[in-house]
Amino acid sequence: FKLPSDSFKYLNWCDIEDHDVPGDQLYCPRVREGPTDEELFFRGEELLLKKRKQVTDTEKWQKKLQENWENCAELNLSFQDLGDLYQVENFQRILQRLIRVEKLWLVDNSLTDLSAIRLPRCRELNVSKNYFTSFKQLPKIPQIQHLSLAENNIMTLSGISDFRHTPLESLVLKRNPCEFQERYRQLVFSSLPNLKMLDGIPKLPEDCSPPKIRFLFRMCTIL
Repeated sequence: FKLPSDSFKYLNWCDIEDHDVPGDQLYCPRVREGPTDEELFFRGEELLLKKRKQVTDTEKWQKKLQENWENCAELNLSFQDLGDLYQVENFQRILQRLIRVEKLWLVDNSLTDLSAIRLPRCRELNVSKNYFTSFKQLPKIPQIQHLSLAENNIMTLSGISDFRHTPLESLVLKRNPCEFQERYRQLVFSSLPNLKMLDGIPKLPEDCSPPKIRFLFRMCTIL
């Protein structure tokens, strides 16, 4: 038997009638859009098609005001299950409106490229368990202090120096291919002199030595 809430399973919170909760009051809102009418038809859920109505321009504007993403300071948009292109586009539309967000979680959203997104006030960003392959695919985060990129697919440290002039203090790169690069920690800390912690481990004395010097110490002379 279907639960009473079954008819709401494809609705965002702002599509539910008789409430006026703005987006900046929600910690973990559901922003993934429901299937298209065509997809619902092929799934055999025609009953939901009848409940949909034509949305007027006034209602669209009211919905935009209710979302209120511009005033969000702390937001969790993880596990959104963005299975279709139109859902990804809607997700990026929301990210572009987060001009005041300071803490943002985007865990496990199958994200590949957010380079067109700018988060001017973001101090803490968690994009673990996505599909990023390069630092160049991250959003513009000039005020970042804590960044988690665990369980992505970043192959090399190329582009990491872009964060050299940011206040980045803590970086997590666990379970990325670049973690197995020779002299991994020394290379990261030499690229980011202000970094204090890498993968949950504070900066150690041996992390401060330039990679080239440490390499010379490992050489021997055969007469």
